[in-house]
Amino acid sequence: MTNHKDFFKLFVQFINTGDENLAQQLISPLAKFHVPMQPEPMQGPIGYLMVLAMMRSGFPDMQWTLEDMVAEGDKIAARYTMKGTHQGNFFGVPATGKPIVVQAINFYRLVDDQIVEEYGQPDMLGLLRQIGAIPI
Repeated sequence: MTNHKDFFKLFVQFINTGDENLAQQLISPLAKFHVPMQPEPMQGPIGYLMVLAMMRSGFPDMQWTLEDMVAEGDKIAARYTMKGTHQGNFFGVPATGKPIVVQAINFYRLVDDQIVEEYGQPDMLGLLRQIGAIPI
């Protein structure tokens, strides 16, 4: 991979499609993903696909857009906008049909052109407010 921008262009394609081949290419089998509300990190391509499946169960049309990215050595900070429609159960909240727009800031570490670690920080409070799970 020539640079971080090229890598994250492919990564956004992966998270928007759930393409298992891209998962194998971009994510180390030993990668750890620290996800809000999960006591233990998810691991490897299968773990990341499970995180995506959980999000897509509530928001099957979820699409991510990379807004900003800063890299220093093997560490990358990325800010995303997630957009989707609440069409399925999400954290116990039945589908409302409401659209959501949520920011996320994630921190990654890359080794040999693969993600080996991610700390994901989506705006869960904002998301839950937008689907009516928490009063505004």
